Amino acid sequence: MKLKLDLQFFAGADEKTEKASPKKRQDERKKGKVAKSQDINTAFLLFFCFMILMVFGGSMKDSMTTMFRYSFTEYISWDVTVESVNQVFLETMIEMGKMLAPIMLIAMVAGLAANLTQIGFLFTTDPLKMDLKKLDPIQGAKRIFSARALVELLKSLLKIVFIGVITFFIIWIYREDMMMLAFKNAENAIGFFGEITIMMGLAAAFTLLFLSVFDYTYQKYDFEKNIRMSKKDQKDEHKNIEGDPLIKSKIKEKQRQMATRRMMSEVPQADVVITNPTHFAIAIRYDENKADAPYVVAKGVDHTALRIREVAKAHNVATVENRPLARSLYDFIEIGDIIPEQFYQAVAEVLAYVYRLEKKAGK
Repeated sequence: MKLKLDLQFFAGADEKTEKASPKKRQDERKKGKVAKSQDINTAFLLFFCFMILMVFGGSMKDSMTTMFRYSFTEYISWDVTVESVNQVFLETMIEMGKMLAPIMLIAMVAGLAANLTQIGFLFTTDPLKMDLKKLDPIQGAKRIFSARALVELLKSLLKIVFIGVITFFIIWIYREDMMMLAFKNAENAIGFFGEITIMMGLAAAFTLLFLSVFDYTYQKYDFEKNIRMSKKDQKDEHKNIEGDPLIKSKIKEKQRQMATRRMMSEVPQADVVITNPTHFAIAIRYDENKADAPYVVAKGVDHTALRIREVAKAHNVATVENRPLARSLYDFIEIGDIIPEQFYQAVAEVLAYVYRLEKKAGK
Protein backbone atom coordinates (compact mmCIF):
# COMPACT_ATOMS: atom_id res chain seq x y z
CA MET A 1 0.00 0.00 0.00
CA LYS A 2 2.81 2.38 0.93
CA LEU A 3 4.63 1.56 -2.32
CA LYS A 4 1.50 2.36 -4.28
CA LEU A 5 1.13 5.72 -2.54
CA ASP A 6 4.80 6.53 -3.22
CA LEU A 7 4.37 5.72 -6.91
CA GLN A 8 1.29 7.92 -7.07
CA PHE A 9 3.22 10.72 -5.37
CA PHE A 10 6.09 10.58 -7.85
CA ALA A 11 3.68 10.31 -10.78
CA GLY A 12 1.86 13.38 -9.55
CA ALA A 13 5.15 15.25 -9.08
CA ASP A 14 6.13 14.55 -12.71
CA GLU A 15 2.73 15.47 -14.15
CA LYS A 16 2.94 18.83 -15.93
CA THR A 17 0.04 20.68 -14.38
CA GLU A 18 1.62 24.02 -13.43
CA LYS A 19 1.94 27.15 -15.53
CA ALA A 20 5.39 27.94 -16.87
CA SER A 21 7.50 30.28 -14.77
CA PRO A 22 8.96 33.52 -16.20
CA LYS A 23 12.39 31.87 -16.38
CA LYS A 24 10.96 28.90 -18.30
CA ARG A 25 9.29 31.28 -20.75
CA GLN A 26 12.51 33.23 -21.19
CA ASP A 27 14.51 30.04 -21.81
CA GLU A 28 11.98 28.85 -24.40
CA ARG A 29 12.06 32.26 -26.08
CA LYS A 30 15.85 32.09 -26.34
CA LYS A 31 15.39 28.80 -28.19
CA GLY A 32 12.98 30.47 -30.61
CA LYS A 33 9.93 28.69 -29.20
CA VAL A 34 7.09 31.21 -29.05
CA ALA A 35 3.37 31.26 -29.76
CA LYS A 36 3.07 32.40 -33.37
CA SER A 37 0.60 31.95 -36.22
CA GLN A 38 2.02 31.64 -39.73
CA ASP A 39 -1.38 32.63 -41.10
CA ILE A 40 -0.86 36.16 -39.76
CA ASN A 41 2.43 36.38 -41.67
CA THR A 42 0.77 35.10 -44.84
CA ALA A 43 -2.16 37.50 -44.47
CA PHE A 44 0.17 40.48 -43.99
CA LEU A 45 2.27 39.47 -47.01
CA LEU A 46 -0.75 39.01 -49.27
CA PHE A 47 -2.40 42.24 -48.19
CA PHE A 48 0.65 44.50 -48.57
CA CYS A 49 1.87 42.84 -51.79
CA PHE A 50 -1.51 43.23 -53.50
CA MET A 51 -1.79 46.79 -52.17
CA ILE A 52 1.55 47.63 -53.77
CA LEU A 53 0.35 45.98 -56.99
CA MET A 54 -2.77 48.12 -56.89
CA VAL A 55 -0.71 51.29 -56.38
CA PHE A 56 2.16 50.57 -58.77
CA GLY A 57 0.36 48.18 -61.12
CA GLY A 58 -0.10 50.84 -63.83
CA SER A 59 3.57 51.85 -63.88
CA MET A 60 4.63 48.19 -63.84
CA LYS A 61 2.38 47.50 -66.83
CA ASP A 62 3.86 50.47 -68.70
CA SER A 63 7.41 49.35 -67.91
CA MET A 64 6.72 45.81 -69.09
CA THR A 65 5.01 47.06 -72.27
CA THR A 66 7.94 49.37 -73.01
CA MET A 67 10.40 46.54 -72.43
CA PHE A 68 8.60 44.15 -74.81
CA ARG A 69 8.13 46.87 -77.43
CA TYR A 70 11.81 47.74 -77.28
CA SER A 71 12.75 44.05 -77.45
CA PHE A 72 10.70 43.37 -80.56
CA THR A 73 11.63 46.60 -82.37
CA GLU A 74 15.29 47.14 -81.48
CA TYR A 75 16.75 43.73 -80.61
CA ILE A 76 15.23 41.98 -83.65
CA SER A 77 17.61 43.78 -86.01
CA TRP A 78 20.69 42.85 -83.97
CA ASP A 79 23.06 40.07 -84.88
CA VAL A 80 22.77 37.14 -82.51
CA THR A 81 26.12 37.02 -80.73
CA VAL A 82 27.24 36.21 -77.22
CA GLU A 83 27.69 39.91 -76.43
CA SER A 84 24.25 40.92 -77.79
CA VAL A 85 22.47 38.12 -75.93
CA ASN A 86 24.26 39.09 -72.70
CA GLN A 87 23.28 42.72 -73.18
CA VAL A 88 19.62 41.84 -73.82
CA PHE A 89 19.56 39.55 -70.79
CA LEU A 90 21.23 42.15 -68.55
CA GLU A 91 18.89 44.98 -69.57
CA THR A 92 15.86 42.72 -69.17
CA MET A 93 16.97 41.68 -65.67
CA ILE A 94 17.52 45.31 -64.67
CA GLU A 95 14.02 46.29 -65.79
CA MET A 96 12.49 43.28 -64.05
CA GLY A 97 14.42 44.15 -60.89
CA LYS A 98 13.05 47.70 -60.97
CA MET A 99 9.52 46.37 -61.30
CA LEU A 100 9.85 43.75 -58.56
CA ALA A 101 11.86 45.87 -56.10
CA PRO A 102 8.79 47.55 -54.51
CA ILE A 103 7.08 44.17 -54.06
CA MET A 104 10.17 42.57 -52.51
CA LEU A 105 10.68 45.56 -50.20
CA ILE A 106 7.08 45.63 -49.01
CA ALA A 107 7.16 41.83 -48.55
CA MET A 108 10.15 42.14 -46.18
CA VAL A 109 8.50 44.98 -44.29
CA ALA A 110 5.25 43.01 -44.01
CA GLY A 111 7.09 39.92 -42.74
CA LEU A 112 8.91 41.95 -40.08
CA ALA A 113 5.70 43.75 -39.09
CA ALA A 114 3.81 40.46 -38.72
CA ASN A 115 6.48 38.95 -36.47
CA LEU A 116 6.92 42.10 -34.38
CA THR A 117 3.16 42.26 -33.88
CA GLN A 118 3.04 38.72 -32.52
CA ILE A 119 6.28 38.17 -30.60
CA GLY A 120 8.21 41.45 -30.61
CA PHE A 121 11.90 41.55 -31.49
CA LEU A 122 13.54 38.12 -31.30
CA PHE A 123 16.84 37.01 -32.81
CA THR A 124 18.16 33.53 -32.11
CA THR A 125 20.19 30.93 -33.99
CA ASP A 126 19.10 27.94 -31.89
CA PRO A 127 16.54 26.66 -34.45
CA LEU A 128 19.37 26.48 -37.02
CA LYS A 129 21.50 24.14 -34.90
CA MET A 130 21.84 20.51 -35.93
CA ASP A 131 19.45 18.30 -33.98
CA LEU A 132 19.65 14.56 -34.71
CA LYS A 133 16.37 13.99 -32.86
CA LYS A 134 14.58 15.60 -35.79
CA LEU A 135 15.84 12.75 -37.99
CA ASP A 136 14.37 10.10 -35.71
CA PRO A 137 11.71 8.26 -37.81
CA ILE A 138 9.75 7.25 -34.71
CA GLN A 139 9.48 10.83 -33.50
CA GLY A 140 8.63 11.91 -37.04
CA ALA A 141 5.80 9.38 -37.21
CA LYS A 142 4.50 10.61 -33.85
CA ARG A 143 4.43 14.18 -35.17
CA ILE A 144 2.63 13.12 -38.34
CA PHE A 145 -0.12 11.27 -36.48
CA SER A 146 -0.36 13.66 -33.55
CA ALA A 147 -3.33 15.82 -32.58
CA ARG A 148 -1.43 18.90 -33.72
CA ALA A 149 -0.96 17.45 -37.20
CA LEU A 150 -4.70 16.74 -37.38
CA VAL A 151 -5.48 20.32 -36.37
CA GLU A 152 -3.07 21.64 -39.02
CA LEU A 153 -4.75 19.43 -41.65
CA LEU A 154 -8.23 20.66 -40.72
CA LYS A 155 -6.95 24.23 -40.69
CA SER A 156 -5.47 23.86 -44.20
CA LEU A 157 -8.71 22.35 -45.54
CA LEU A 158 -10.66 25.20 -43.94
CA LYS A 159 -8.42 27.79 -45.60
CA ILE A 160 -8.77 26.10 -48.99
CA VAL A 161 -12.56 25.99 -48.68
CA PHE A 162 -12.89 29.63 -47.53
CA ILE A 163 -10.52 31.08 -50.12
CA GLY A 164 -11.95 28.83 -52.86
CA VAL A 165 -15.49 29.97 -52.10
CA ILE A 166 -14.54 33.65 -52.04
CA THR A 167 -12.53 33.35 -55.28
CA PHE A 168 -15.38 31.57 -57.03
CA PHE A 169 -17.84 34.19 -55.73
CA ILE A 170 -15.75 37.03 -57.21
CA ILE A 171 -15.40 35.23 -60.55
CA TRP A 172 -19.15 34.54 -60.56
CA ILE A 173 -19.91 38.23 -60.03
CA TYR A 174 -17.74 39.27 -63.00
CA ARG A 175 -18.60 36.31 -65.24
CA GLU A 176 -20.40 38.47 -67.80
CA ASP A 177 -17.45 40.86 -68.09
CA MET A 178 -15.16 37.88 -68.67
CA MET A 179 -17.36 36.66 -71.48
CA MET A 180 -17.02 40.06 -73.17
CA LEU A 181 -13.20 40.02 -73.13
CA ALA A 182 -13.20 38.58 -76.66
CA PHE A 183 -14.40 41.98 -77.90
CA LYS A 184 -11.68 43.94 -76.05
CA ASN A 185 -8.06 44.57 -76.93
CA ALA A 186 -5.17 42.92 -75.11
CA GLU A 187 -4.39 45.96 -72.94
CA ASN A 188 -7.94 46.21 -71.60
CA ALA A 189 -8.10 42.44 -71.04
CA ILE A 190 -4.86 42.48 -69.07
CA GLY A 191 -6.10 45.44 -67.03
CA PHE A 192 -9.37 43.64 -66.26
CA PHE A 193 -7.59 40.46 -65.15
CA GLY A 194 -5.22 42.59 -63.05
CA GLU A 195 -8.14 44.19 -61.21
CA ILE A 196 -9.81 40.83 -60.62
CA THR A 197 -6.53 39.33 -59.39
CA ILE A 198 -5.94 42.18 -56.94
CA MET A 199 -9.53 41.90 -55.71
CA MET A 200 -9.19 38.15 -55.12
CA GLY A 201 -5.80 38.64 -53.43
CA LEU A 202 -7.13 41.24 -51.00
CA ALA A 203 -10.18 39.09 -50.27
CA ALA A 204 -7.91 36.10 -49.57
CA ALA A 205 -5.74 38.28 -47.30
CA PHE A 206 -8.73 39.41 -45.23
CA THR A 207 -10.00 35.83 -45.05
CA LEU A 208 -6.64 34.58 -43.80
CA LEU A 209 -6.46 37.43 -41.32
CA PHE A 210 -9.89 36.44 -39.98
CA LEU A 211 -8.89 32.76 -39.71
CA SER A 212 -5.54 33.68 -38.17
CA VAL A 213 -7.33 35.00 -35.06
CA PHE A 214 -8.56 31.47 -34.32
CA ASP A 215 -5.22 29.97 -35.35
CA TYR A 216 -3.28 32.28 -33.02
CA THR A 217 -5.63 31.39 -30.18
CA TYR A 218 -4.94 27.69 -30.78
CA GLN A 219 -1.17 28.25 -31.14
CA LYS A 220 -1.18 30.14 -27.86
CA TYR A 221 -3.10 27.35 -26.12
CA ASP A 222 -0.83 24.65 -27.57
CA PHE A 223 2.31 26.59 -26.64
CA GLU A 224 1.14 27.09 -23.05
CA LYS A 225 0.31 23.39 -22.80
CA ASN A 226 3.73 22.33 -24.10
CA ILE A 227 5.70 24.53 -21.71
CA ARG A 228 3.79 23.52 -18.58
CA MET A 229 5.91 22.45 -15.66
CA SER A 230 5.58 19.75 -13.05
CA LYS A 231 6.00 20.47 -9.36
CA LYS A 232 9.38 18.74 -9.56
CA ASP A 233 10.42 21.04 -12.42
CA GLN A 234 9.49 24.07 -10.32
CA LYS A 235 11.51 22.80 -7.37
CA ASP A 236 14.52 22.06 -9.59
CA GLU A 237 14.30 25.50 -11.16
CA HIS A 238 14.06 27.12 -7.74
CA LYS A 239 17.17 25.21 -6.66
CA ASN A 240 19.05 26.34 -9.76
CA ILE A 241 18.08 29.96 -9.17
CA GLU A 242 18.53 30.12 -5.42
CA GLY A 243 21.22 27.47 -5.21
CA ASP A 244 21.21 24.06 -3.58
CA PRO A 245 20.41 24.47 0.16
CA LEU A 246 23.25 22.11 1.06
CA ILE A 247 25.75 24.11 -0.99
CA LYS A 248 24.40 27.37 0.40
CA SER A 249 24.78 26.10 3.97
CA LYS A 250 28.36 25.04 3.24
CA ILE A 251 29.12 28.47 1.79
CA LYS A 252 27.63 30.20 4.83
CA GLU A 253 29.61 27.93 7.14
CA LYS A 254 32.77 28.78 5.23
CA GLN A 255 31.96 32.48 5.50
CA ARG A 256 31.37 32.11 9.25
CA GLN A 257 34.70 30.36 9.66
CA MET A 258 36.51 33.10 7.74
CA ALA A 259 34.76 35.78 9.80
CA THR A 260 35.67 33.96 13.03
CA ARG A 261 39.34 33.74 11.97
CA ARG A 262 39.41 37.45 11.20
CA MET A 263 37.75 38.18 14.55
CA MET A 264 40.20 35.98 16.46
CA SER A 265 43.12 37.78 14.84
CA GLU A 266 41.89 40.99 16.50
CA VAL A 267 41.65 39.54 20.00
CA PRO A 268 45.41 39.88 20.79
CA GLN A 269 45.13 43.66 20.24
CA ALA A 270 42.20 43.98 22.70
CA ASP A 271 42.62 45.75 26.04
CA VAL A 272 40.19 43.53 27.92
CA VAL A 273 37.83 40.57 27.47
CA ILE A 274 34.59 40.82 29.46
CA THR A 275 32.96 37.46 30.29
CA ASN A 276 29.92 36.18 32.19
CA PRO A 277 32.12 33.92 32.79
CA THR A 278 31.52 30.88 30.50
CA HIS A 279 28.76 31.60 27.99
CA PHE A 280 29.68 35.08 26.70
CA ALA A 281 32.93 36.85 25.87
CA ILE A 282 33.34 40.42 24.54
CA ALA A 283 36.78 41.72 23.51
CA ILE A 284 37.11 45.53 23.79
CA ARG A 285 39.84 47.87 22.62
CA TYR A 286 40.40 51.57 23.11
CA ASP A 287 42.53 53.29 20.46
CA GLU A 288 42.07 57.05 20.37
CA ASN A 289 43.67 57.17 16.89
CA LYS A 290 40.81 55.04 15.49
CA ALA A 291 37.79 56.05 17.59
CA ASP A 292 36.78 58.48 20.31
CA ALA A 293 35.44 55.66 22.50
CA PRO A 294 36.19 51.97 23.11
CA TYR A 295 34.89 49.57 20.47
CA VAL A 296 34.21 45.84 20.18
CA VAL A 297 36.79 43.82 18.24
CA ALA A 298 35.33 40.36 18.92
CA LYS A 299 32.38 38.68 20.59
CA GLY A 300 31.06 35.17 20.92
CA VAL A 301 28.91 32.72 22.81
CA ASP A 302 29.65 29.22 24.12
CA HIS A 303 32.37 27.63 21.95
CA THR A 304 33.37 30.92 20.31
CA ALA A 305 33.50 32.59 23.73
CA LEU A 306 35.82 29.82 24.95
CA ARG A 307 38.15 30.37 21.98
CA ILE A 308 38.21 34.13 22.63
CA ARG A 309 39.22 33.52 26.25
CA GLU A 310 41.91 31.05 25.17
CA VAL A 311 43.38 33.47 22.62
CA ALA A 312 43.25 36.29 25.19
CA LYS A 313 45.03 34.15 27.77
CA ALA A 314 47.69 33.13 25.24
CA HIS A 315 48.45 36.80 24.46
CA ASN A 316 48.19 38.07 28.07
CA VAL A 317 44.99 40.03 27.45
CA ALA A 318 43.18 40.76 30.71
CA THR A 319 39.89 38.94 31.34
CA VAL A 320 37.26 40.50 33.60
CA GLU A 321 34.07 38.79 34.72
CA ASN A 322 30.96 40.99 34.59
CA ARG A 323 27.85 38.96 33.81
CA PRO A 324 25.22 41.69 33.16
CA LEU A 325 27.67 43.83 31.17
CA ALA A 326 28.85 40.90 29.02
CA ARG A 327 25.29 39.84 28.24
CA SER A 328 24.17 43.40 27.45
CA LEU A 329 27.15 44.14 25.20
CA TYR A 330 26.62 40.86 23.30
CA ASP A 331 22.92 41.60 22.71
CA PHE A 332 23.18 45.28 21.69
CA ILE A 333 26.58 45.76 20.02
CA GLU A 334 28.07 44.26 16.84
CA ILE A 335 31.72 43.72 16.05
CA GLY A 336 33.38 47.02 15.13
CA ASP A 337 30.72 49.15 16.84
CA ILE A 338 31.62 51.87 19.34
CA ILE A 339 30.36 51.38 22.88
CA PRO A 340 27.05 53.30 23.34
CA GLU A 341 26.75 56.00 25.99
CA GLN A 342 24.66 53.87 28.37
CA PHE A 343 27.63 51.51 28.76
CA TYR A 344 30.34 54.21 29.06
CA GLN A 345 30.58 54.16 32.86
CA ALA A 346 30.59 50.36 33.19
CA VAL A 347 33.19 49.90 30.45
CA ALA A 348 35.29 52.78 31.80
CA GLU A 349 35.37 51.15 35.23
CA VAL A 350 36.52 47.86 33.68
CA LEU A 351 39.26 49.56 31.63
CA ALA A 352 40.39 51.57 34.65
CA TYR A 353 40.63 48.37 36.66
CA VAL A 354 42.68 46.71 33.87
CA TYR A 355 45.00 49.71 33.56
CA ARG A 356 45.61 49.64 37.34
CA LEU A 357 46.48 45.96 37.14
CA GLU A 358 48.87 46.55 34.27
CA LYS A 359 50.46 49.44 36.14
CA LYS A 360 50.98 47.27 39.23
CA ALA A 361 52.36 44.47 37.10
CA GLY A 362 54.72 46.93 35.44
CA LYS A 363 55.96 48.00 38.84
